[in-house]
Amino acid sequence: MMMMQWRNLAVSLALALLLVLPAQAAERLYGIAMHGDPALPPGFHHFPHVNPEAPKGGSYREAIIGTFDSLNPFIIKGQPIYALRSYVYESLLARSTSEPFTLYPLIAASLDVPADRSFVTFHLDERAHFSDGVPITAKDVVFSWKTLRDEGRPNYRTYYSKVTSVDTPDAHTVTFHLAGADRELVLILGLMPVLPAHFYHTHTFDKTTLDPVIGSGPYVVSEVKPGERLVLKRDPNHWSRDLPVNRGQWNFDDIRFDYYRDSQGAFEAFKKGLADVRIEADPVRWATSYDFAAVKAGKVVKQVIDTGLPAPMSALVFNTRRAIFADPRVRQALIDCFDFEWANANLFRGLFERTQGYFDGSILSSYHRSASPGERRLLQQAGAKLPPPFLDGSYSLPVSNGSGIDRKNLRKAVNLLKKAGWEIRDGAMRNVQTGAPFRFQIVVETREQERIALDLQRSLAAIGIRMDVRQSDSSQFQRLLETYDYDMIPVTWYNSLSPGNEQYFYWGSAGRKQQGTRNYMGADDPAIDNLIAEMLKAKSEADFVDAVRALDRTLMAGFYVIPLYHPPGQWVARWSHIKLPKTFSLYGFSAASAWYEAD
Repeated sequence: MMMMQWRNLAVSLALALLLVLPAQAAERLYGIAMHGDPALPPGFHHFPHVNPEAPKGGSYREAIIGTFDSLNPFIIKGQPIYALRSYVYESLLARSTSEPFTLYPLIAASLDVPADRSFVTFHLDERAHFSDGVPITAKDVVFSWKTLRDEGRPNYRTYYSKVTSVDTPDAHTVTFHLAGADRELVLILGLMPVLPAHFYHTHTFDKTTLDPVIGSGPYVVSEVKPGERLVLKRDPNHWSRDLPVNRGQWNFDDIRFDYYRDSQGAFEAFKKGLADVRIEADPVRWATSYDFAAVKAGKVVKQVIDTGLPAPMSALVFNTRRAIFADPRVRQALIDCFDFEWANANLFRGLFERTQGYFDGSILSSYHRSASPGERRLLQQAGAKLPPPFLDGSYSLPVSNGSGIDRKNLRKAVNLLKKAGWEIRDGAMRNVQTGAPFRFQIVVETREQERIALDLQRSLAAIGIRMDVRQSDSSQFQRLLETYDYDMIPVTWYNSLSPGNEQYFYWGSAGRKQQGTRNYMGADDPAIDNLIAEMLKAKSEADFVDAVRALDRTLMAGFYVIPLYHPPGQWVARWSHIKLPKTFSLYGFSAASAWYEAD
């Protein structure tokens, strides 16, 4: 009996120790990568995509299309200036844009992470302070986490709600305990913007504001003209200006954002020298309009910059929340109607390439790749049932004869619509049961979007479908996106080489009803959710690629969008006093690494 009591006591003590001790010992790190190890060694001098000798000084002016009514980029209310996130605010760690997803010290000088990444401890740099001189402490980090989790944009709420508790043993140490092992969440917490708790004692976080905000970043707000202009001044007391992650960056004395109604207005401003750099999106303008005097004189430089990222997914999005687009056969039919070859030749001088997926042009793309055994296993486990062309890599978007009326593709569309309960009567596509005409509306914001909408309108009219084109201003367009109040709308998603939790924000089922996400199509597929979860669990590069390709196949097989096109590189024009480093990051041009140098 005594032996049994001692044995029970020993078991109880062991269980108690398991409850109070962390599951794994944490390793002290100077940087962290999503997969593998950071590319740069401890004590590195600067990022590879910058010129560490770049001079400080001069101005940088940028022409922005649209308007703004808020300096708060962290909430869904208002039309904010998102650039404030990088110019005014800093994160615990800084991202190297020369790597898929790797972070290095910024506000946090180091971090402790166990192998399973079930928690993370950030050790703050004791030199860190906000632009008003107030030191950054663990209190500010916890305040930022709680505030963004409870009142911030939906993506913040989704990410930060996975933290179960926070410890602050001293003023410069913060430990986040996670709901479970999560490889990416540790990095997402590292990228959390650190807000000044003392500033929000007298300011309301969840309201739009035009009052100058406070951060710890390289710039401070200098001038605000609502809807017209924002001027930022480089902070001479920026605490982290000499850290390796900032060396060679943030070189201009002031940054000026001027707002214009449309792209043509912004282009005219660039021609007159009122803007310093223009990233061109219009191939016709790129091919025909950059022949003004400054270009001929060499004062404006044109160049095509290669990037290492997946091509942006620009698309006309079906809102599957609307009954007219609930059937995937209807959506597939309208995809068949879009004549990219005609549009590229007649509208875009043949300069665009068709976008064949959500990660086109990268190793993550499933296009023309047969699904690996790992992918097939993941698809089966996720419950995704894909047609053979999506599994064997033979699926491609329809190719037309370039005539503008490809009868073969249109007949295919009509047959699909017939299977979905639609037929042509008296020259109009009508519902077989109700007789209601097939009619919907697309909302566009820019002239470029209107041009492609009119091209689709012409093709649809050939099979009796009426699509109305509605023009909207920037603020209205943004409200429609946030509330999903549209039938069809043009949207662009930008994916990286390290997609992660934001994929829930893009296509997760919760976004079908939750406003403010980027699930603009209203996808509600458990297989998509399951594949995103598998992607986040992947520990090896091979498993990660399998999961992303499987997700790409599933999204394409859902026919949620009419994929559009992308340029072969970044079309960049700049006045010659704006200098760029010899090596670009995976993202191409960045004002952060440019500098002013008088000719």
